[in-house]
Order: sequence, then structure tokens, then C-alpha cells
Amino acid sequence: MVINVVEWTRLEPWRVARARTDRDETVIIKWTGPHASRVRDEPWRLRTEAAALRFLSEDLGAALAPRVLAVDLAEGRLVLEDLAPRTALDGLLRRHGAAAHADRLTAAARARGELGALTAGHAEAYYRRRAALGPVDPAADRLGRVARQRESGMPSLPGVPVPGGVEREFGAALAELAEPGPFLVLSNGDAEANNVLVHAAGPADARLIDFEFAGFTHALHDAVPLHVPGPGWLSLGGPAEGEVYRRALAAGVPQAEDDGRYGRGLAAACVSYALARLTRLAVLDGRPAGDDSRAQLVATLEAAARTAEGALPRLAGWCRQAGAALRRRWPDADVDFGALAPYTPRR
Repeated sequence: MVINVVEWTRLEPWRVARARTDRDETVIIKWTGPHASRVRDEPWRLRTEAAALRFLSEDLGAALAPRVLAVDLAEGRLVLEDLAPRTALDGLLRRHGAAAHADRLTAAARARGELGALTAGHAEAYYRRRAALGPVDPAADRLGRVARQRESGMPSLPGVPVPGGVEREFGAALAELAEPGPFLVLSNGDAEANNVLVHAAGPADARLIDFEFAGFTHALHDAVPLHVPGPGWLSLGGPAEGEVYRRALAAGVPQAEDDGRYGRGLAAACVSYALARLTRLAVLDGRPAGDDSRAQLVATLEAAARTAEGALPRLAGWCRQAGAALRRRWPDADVDFGALAPYTPRR
């Protein structure tokens, strides 16, 4: 497919632009360049996004993400369907608050669950498509952060000992995530609200974007932002969105209806995420008092503890102790999160 661009506008700060073609249609263009994480090389990311989006639209017939209109891997260019007038959910939450966008929050949670439901059991088909574009390691996709945590072990925090029972539950949590079984689904690799586009008014009609780090992994990784505040937030809403996600996922992964199995996976994913954030302790220590990143880490640990207290009680207790220790360490982070409005942004 030949697309002739007549004008374009870069969408800062990403290597993304909205372009107008000679047919007076708009498209989204993505191109390669250094990525802040430097975890994967540039061509790898572009190949992954092209494969994942074509897998969804062409192999599964799903309308959950933008369609690929053209791709030139040699030149490092990817042309995608423009999903406007949809806009990023996180921007709406920041501008108007969560109460104004309850329906859009629900739609976003449902879309994440539907992605898992539709892709469960199709890993081999995806990796055939992905491998045709270049080398890929399915085990690395599946393990992700888990591999690093297995190697480094439980993080340490002065004044918070790690008894053997906590270590054992930590190992059990990582084992749960490493072997997803029926919960092995495609994730875009970042299920935060900035990667969900919705209509600002009327039916939300949510779409998921940014599949550069896509891969098959444990479905409950994508549920974490519904239970634990991500980097941009100090608080979340109630449990409603989490249940919406679970019901949508269960349409393709019936094991999600098993309270015990689902609870173990969710607890493992939430605690794994929170402990990974704790490794930033030295960075946050160096920031000035009042920096919201400190309170955000406390909120993350305490939310993970609430989610895990039934399935991983020792790890949940350790996360609560860690949160309390950080409140003492950083008096500016001793915040009453229960008094905050849902989706209060981190400054």
C-alpha cells in the first residue's frame, strides 16, 4: 500500500506524528529512535508492534487496536490507522477527574480484559508472525521482570527484615507468574491509562495503543494498574474496574472465574510490580522533600499489600511494613491516601 504524505505534525515527546495524505485522510506515523528504557533495540520494537497489530486485526479480526496501513522496516517507518477523535484516557482523568469518566474507565478495563480473552491460546500463531520479521524470544516475553527478580531476589529495606516465610512466598509469586498456563495472553507491555484511547463524550469505544513491547505473558500483569496506582497516580478508584477486567478476561480464560487461582495470580502480579518499584529507593532518596514520587511508592506498596493479603499474607505483611518504614523515612510521604480523590495524579 502506497501512502503519500502531504503534511504532518509531530506528537511530542514521542517519535510519532499525525500526517495527512494526498487522499485527505489522516494517519499515524511512528519511526525509530532511542528509547528511554534502552531495554530493546529500535528495530526490535518496530517489528514487534507491526506483528502484534497485524496479528490482532488480520489473524483474529479484533478491533481493539489501530490497524497497520503500511510498514517499511528497512527505513524504520510504521503507518497506522488514526483513531482520532479518541484521546488518551489519562489526559481526561487529569483534566476532569475520575467521576466525570466512570464509563470510560469501565470501557478501558473491559478492553484490556478482551485483549486477554481474544488472544489466549494463540501464542504459537503470534510468534510465527513475529518470527517472520526477525528473531524473538518468547520466554523473555513471558518472564519479563520476573527473570530479573529471580536473579536479584527480594529487595532490601533498612529496618524491615525478610523472614524465610516471606522469601518462600516471593518465590511462589514469581513461579506463578513464570508459568501462566491458561493465563498466557498477549499484552501490549504497558497497560496504563496513557495507552488507552477513548472518545471524550458519548460511547467510549476504547482502543489500546503502543504495542512496541508486546508479547505473551501472564494476563494478570495487565490487571495491576486497576489495583495498584501506576507511576502517574497517587490513588485509584474502587474495585469496579478490576471486576470488569476479570469478567471480560473470563470470556476467553474461564479459569479467571476461579477465585483462588485468579487471586493468586493477581496477588503475585501486584506484589511483583510493587517490589520492582521499590528498587528505585536510592533514586527517590535523592529527590527533595515533597516530591510526589516518594508518596507514590508508599501508595504502591500499600495497595499491593491490600490486594495480596488473602493469597500471599506474608508478602502482604512485608509490603505494609515497608510502607510504614518509608513513611518514617520520608515524613513528607506520610499521606492519607484514603482522603484523596480517585486518580489523583502524581505531580
